[in-house]
Amino acid sequence: MIHADNLHKRFGSVEVLKGVSLSMQKGEVIAMIGPSGSGKSTFLRCLNHLELINRGQIAIEGEVMARTDEQGHCHYMPDADVRRICRKMGMVFQQFNLFPHLTVLQNIIEAPMTVKGIKRDEIIPKAEELLHKVGLAAKRDSYPARLSGGQKQRVAIARALAMEPDIMLFDEPTSALDPELTGEVLRTMRQLAEEHMTMLVVTHEMAFAREVASRVIFMDHGLILEERPAEELFADPQHPRTREFLRNML
Repeated sequence: MIHADNLHKRFGSVEVLKGVSLSMQKGEVIAMIGPSGSGKSTFLRCLNHLELINRGQIAIEGEVMARTDEQGHCHYMPDADVRRICRKMGMVFQQFNLFPHLTVLQNIIEAPMTVKGIKRDEIIPKAEELLHKVGLAAKRDSYPARLSGGQKQRVAIARALAMEPDIMLFDEPTSALDPELTGEVLRTMRQLAEEHMTMLVVTHEMAFAREVASRVIFMDHGLILEERPAEELFADPQHPRTREFLRNML
């Protein structure tokens, strides 16, 4: 589903990704953990073309989006192909990014109508089904200002799912929430995992990573230092930096 090979990313003189590789199979849930500034979010943004890599290769479901030639120059596919490939992935951010002037339902149907050309009367039943799925059917006609943070994030998840992606990317989806609101978002994500949605989740929620992820990746300073089945990594971390991080988090 995702194959990233030797990704390098610089912001000016700062190398944020220093050769990160990841292969992900259909139905896997992978949690990426590590300290802030370790490159986790940048890695996700590179997969979804929100940032451009300087070197490496990215393929989504077997289609190469970016590759590096023998001279070390990185080339992306034409823009239309990149957009088509990226539509296979839905992304949920730390901030909810809902349109404040649109109702919950309108926020969900906007992209399928605008990007995919789906007719309004065709997408509304799908949107209502998704709202029911995330427990917000009663908020259909509410505006974002009337929602809690947890409700906004669940709308954001429903909005991403409305595009029918094969892969969901989550960039610390609970970090902007009060602790009491975090649980409702994690419950929605657990449900997706139980339905075998392919998910790559950057998170500081160690319990979620331990219980839901099939694999856990620990990153620090732009490198993957450890990558193991969740149960093994939490029970017996091998890298000293992983052990130190988990001691501080658990």
